Amino acid sequence: MFGRVVALSVCLLAGAGVIAKASKTEIVPPRQSFASFPQQIGAWRGQDAERFDDKVLAVLGVDEYLSRYYAAPGKGYLGLYIGYYASQRQGDTIHSPLNCLPGAGWQPLSKGYLTIPVVDGSVGNREISVNRYVIEKGLDRQVVLYWYQSHGRVIANEYRSKIFMVYDAMRLNRSDASLVRITSPFPSAQGEDIADANAVQFVKAMFPQLGRYIPS
Repeated sequence: MFGRVVALSVCLLAGAGVIAKASKTEIVPPRQSFASFPQQIGAWRGQDAERFDDKVLAVLGVDEYLSRYYAAPGKGYLGLYIGYYASQRQGDTIHSPLNCLPGAGWQPLSKGYLTIPVVDGSVGNREISVNRYVIEKGLDRQVVLYWYQSHGRVIANEYRSKIFMVYDAMRLNRSDASLVRITSPFPSAQGEDIADANAVQFVKAMFPQLGRYIPS
């Protein structure tokens, strides 16, 4: 395990050196603003969440973000957050959502991966692997699904996403990427299956929209 950590650290440090020496004019592909992200996704109707304050934005380092609640009849609500980074060369890199959980009072109860079949507008049917966590704060529990998305890739593992960032910076002169996170509250103490089903249904309905906002 220690050897893997050392090897990864060397790789990232070497990549950082390459990125620092790369052309200052980084390619930032065109994309649509989250202001046009659909309010209606399948049966789910959206409502914007309260805007983050300046301190939170300074920590996140995002160029643009979407924070919204979606509700559907008979299904309750869930939360959607997408953070977009046009460049990660100046230290504004994507932070794992797990770093924020303890500070907000949430504790992880279980973790794993989930494979979801989706429709991608550019390639058609595909399967994506995403992180799946169950978190708890007091009596409240939620299922959290999240992944890193860039240049047509959906990546669950944070370290793999950073390796691809270095690779694409060298190959494409791009380091743009996004974090996509869905939170689905348990409707009751025994509601994990329902929370899972709601989250997966929403991902399937929402995923075809992402290509306009997260460039391939």
